[in-house]
Amino acid sequence: MTIRFATPADLDALVELEDQCFPPQETATREAFAQRLAVFPHHFWLLEENGWLLACVNGCVTDQPLLQDEMFENAALHDEQGAWQMLFGVETRPDAQGRGLASQLMQRMIQDAKAQGRKGVVLTCKRELLPFYQRFGFVNEGQSASQHGGAVWYDMRLTF
Repeated sequence: MTIRFATPADLDALVELEDQCFPPQETATREAFAQRLAVFPHHFWLLEENGWLLACVNGCVTDQPLLQDEMFENAALHDEQGAWQMLFGVETRPDAQGRGLASQLMQRMIQDAKAQGRKGVVLTCKRELLPFYQRFGFVNEGQSASQHGGAVWYDMRLTF
């Protein structure tokens, strides 16, 4: 298995993975992925095996302390010098789940964010995923104001 950063050539595989991992109302559009790849490809951590994309962790960097819904659609809000690594998606192909692939990517992303001098990592997740992120040291800051996809989200923060 290989962990690497994304390139624009990964667009189709990323859109397919997103469609497999999230309900339609929560998936990023092809256009949003294309913008993200153009602006912050080094904030897409990909895990591949035999040339197949199995898992991905991605998000922008900002000085904003909380993940805002507009960040999902507006790649221009990325600030490479920002204090916080935001996470938009942590996803593993359904047929590859249960192998610890997302955990490997989370560990790598955390390591990279620390090395880049970030204050920490911020994400939103659904209630059932709180224990997964807490294993990495994330703290539940309560229900999020996010309206993304019409779901109930929780603000999670890992401070270095």
